[in-house]
Amino acid sequence: MDPSLFRFTVEARAPGALARAGTLWTPHGAIETPVFMPVGTQATVKTLTPRDLVDSAVQILLANAYHLTLRPGAEALREHGGLHQFMGWSRSLLTDSGGFQIFSLANPRRREGAQGSLVKVTDEGVWFTSPIDGSRQFISPERSVDVQTLIGADIIMALDECSRDDNDEEEAERSLRRTHAWLERCVARWHEQESNKHDQPPQALFGIIQGGNSRRLREESARFVTGLDLPGVAVGGESIGYSRGMTATILDWIGPLLPHDRPHYAMGVGDPESFFMVVRRGIDMFDCVLPTRLARHGTLFTRRGRLRLASAAWTADSRPPDSSCNCYTCCSFSRAYLRHLFKAEEALGPHLATVHNVHFCVRLVRDIRSAIVQGRLDEYEQEFLGAYQGGVELTD
Repeated sequence: MDPSLFRFTVEARAPGALARAGTLWTPHGAIETPVFMPVGTQATVKTLTPRDLVDSAVQILLANAYHLTLRPGAEALREHGGLHQFMGWSRSLLTDSGGFQIFSLANPRRREGAQGSLVKVTDEGVWFTSPIDGSRQFISPERSVDVQTLIGADIIMALDECSRDDNDEEEAERSLRRTHAWLERCVARWHEQESNKHDQPPQALFGIIQGGNSRRLREESARFVTGLDLPGVAVGGESIGYSRGMTATILDWIGPLLPHDRPHYAMGVGDPESFFMVVRRGIDMFDCVLPTRLARHGTLFTRRGRLRLASAAWTADSRPPDSSCNCYTCCSFSRAYLRHLFKAEEALGPHLATVHNVHFCVRLVRDIRSAIVQGRLDEYEQEFLGAYQGGVELTD
């Protein structure tokens, strides 16, 4: 892989923490880190256009190889010039291998109305049932890399077996051994694919640290993944993002083991308090569906906490959702109007709410980066969290 087209530098570090401000270069441009990546699972961030995303200064999107393989198909994307051209997005893209989505199919706690397992995991790969047409599908580590190569994202993820947060250590270790074996196969296929490229841009493969809630396994996995000298390192598993306390604990265990000259990615982190928590522990990249999902259901992030548009308190409220925000939604519309849109079930409501939540998250992480550069991360965190009421619903 041409190092001039994918590289990472650190420009500033926060005293007394692992937090750093850096720049990640891909073939589709420079990304200032830390960075929040909105999720465009099926080649779209729901309700938004690429222009909306550019207006909110989004630098990189995440799409999902699992979903795109099922529809429209990786080969179809290649025929259309790759995912960038297909979806009209000229900035950087990352594709998740789909390991978490397959895990969700197999985990009844993540599937409402589940009737038995839809997934069979073997050392060779994973058999699963398509939720679209019921067909049986198979994905191996090699096929995962091949698919992501066809899709053409700048950063691709290794296929892993996502660890459940309630696995005992024996189960977590079995899963870890398989994940490590799959990673070695992904690396071999990635090197093969990169060596055969001529007129196509390179892609960077990230390995994923697993190990459940076991310190021994997490540290072992961190050493194994970093020992493969990949362009970047991710931290996955059901605990990451779903449990703020456990996420912090896991990152404290492995933070000192992560390479200083490579980007660190925490998968599934999407609420403002967690942004500070993971950045302090050396994380440079994170994604989550939470901001856009909340928006589509009428809940907005604000500097004072969450604003639920269904509340009757906003029926005649002429104030913007967040007076400190300069997004299109906050500059143009009132809480009363947004509440009306949701009550009337107008499509414009979820769109305007999503515009705001994406802008809010991107801007907050950009401000965190500026605070690191200025040497005032502690002060900025205290200032923000002092005013932010977390999951508490605003009433005035």
